[in-house]
Amino acid sequence: MELSKSRPKRKAVCAQNLPKLEAKDNEKENQFLIKEEPGIDRISRRLKERTNNLDMKTSAIKCEPSEEEPGLKKCKWEPANWKEHFELIKQMRSGLSAPVDSMGCDTLSSIDAVIEPRTRRYQCLIALMLSSQTKDEITARAVIELQKLPLDVETILQTDEGKIASAIYPAGFYRRKAQYIKKTTQILKEKYDSDIPNNIDELCKLPGVGPKMAYLAMSCAWKKTVGIGVDTHVHRISNRLGWTKKETKTPEQTRKELEEWMPESLWYEVNHLLVGFGQEICRPVGPKCANCLCKDLCPTGKESSTRPKKTKRKAVKIEFENENYCK
Repeated sequence: MELSKSRPKRKAVCAQNLPKLEAKDNEKENQFLIKEEPGIDRISRRLKERTNNLDMKTSAIKCEPSEEEPGLKKCKWEPANWKEHFELIKQMRSGLSAPVDSMGCDTLSSIDAVIEPRTRRYQCLIALMLSSQTKDEITARAVIELQKLPLDVETILQTDEGKIASAIYPAGFYRRKAQYIKKTTQILKEKYDSDIPNNIDELCKLPGVGPKMAYLAMSCAWKKTVGIGVDTHVHRISNRLGWTKKETKTPEQTRKELEEWMPESLWYEVNHLLVGFGQEICRPVGPKCANCLCKDLCPTGKESSTRPKKTKRKAVKIEFENENYCK
């Protein structure tokens, strides 16, 4: 038996003789050229590549110079198409007359021709307290009834609580609000010389006054806009339009979300704008999405347009030839 020929031995190949391979950056736009560097292993190179990819993603976020630290940039989130939303709502509101336009808390004035500035501020605060969970028409009627007393600190302190409750009826929770009006008026008399506080913290300490009322009181009574007054309309519409990063549960959460990105020059206008829009078009129940100019940019409007319409079932009358037919 012949022995099989032995295979020739392979020559050892030195790593130094191998050609170096480098990735070309012109094959794909987002690939980076990674060269061999001394002291960098495979894991370090992967981490470096991931860091480069992350830098590309974060470069698309809008950043602004930070006022607190000039050397740093502060990234700012903005909702998509919010400027278009704002202009379209302004366009719709210009042709609509909502209850807030004629009966809002900032438009309710005394029946007297001349009124003292602090009394006017007091009336503005009382109107805001009455507006909670109450329509503007009923709030305006209640304020007018109180103005017949007339509506000032000294008169309210001398008026019986039951009479105040009767004057503001049928405002929501009118008995509780009558208690709040008496207690708040007493505090204003003792601590603020019959005027109202000029800051948010002290306003919120008054009985029956919440954050929304406090911010609106600063804007309407003191002519100082320090925040956005968010009521049920502003809260609802902001969530429908996607003006918050995530769905908010309370108006106070909505206020904080809006103030993070909305320019301060719009803080005073946005409340009046959205309240009237919510009263006439973007209603809580049965919104008029078909008549809304934002329907193509609004997530809720798009959903309502693609939703199949319900068809009314027609009643079918069955007549039997035999009148004596029984089931």
